[in-house]
Amino acid sequence: MLNNDLLRQLRYALKMNNPDVIEVFTLMNYPISKEELDPLLKKEEEAGFIPCRDRTLAAFLDGLIIKHRGVQEGREPQLLPAKSRLSNNDILRKLRIALTLKDEDIIAILALSNFRISKSELSALFRKPDHRNYQPCGDQLLRNFVRGLGIRNRAD
Repeated sequence: MLNNDLLRQLRYALKMNNPDVIEVFTLMNYPISKEELDPLLKKEEEAGFIPCRDRTLAAFLDGLIIKHRGVQEGREPQLLPAKSRLSNNDILRKLRIALTLKDEDIIAILALSNFRISKSELSALFRKPDHRNYQPCGDQLLRNFVRGLGIRNRAD
């Protein structure tokens, strides 16, 4: 799943406008202007599309955590190191933290987009990669989670 698609879908699902997104980036000391944000929100086939790097998406997700949960005392916000990759499991974990979701909440959100998952399958997604029961999060699960989040938040 492209980071641009995820950023655009999260913006919609969380009922955010461009100034809100810019504010979230600013919370992570990752300043971004409207002119820099617009190409990141375009679809791949649109003119002016610029790929969203893992570091940019991680800054947005960490900014969401700060916006919803506050800054962790005694720790400065850290950007993703330049060569690091952001996995779907990391993205799901950061969204879980930012939105203060429990396992039941995530299962219910996935059910809204007709995606079924058991509690044990879900817990395998949040294990460390070297754990024997670790399960990588696929694009389909992440896509359905964000879709379900949009359904839940835009039900009115």
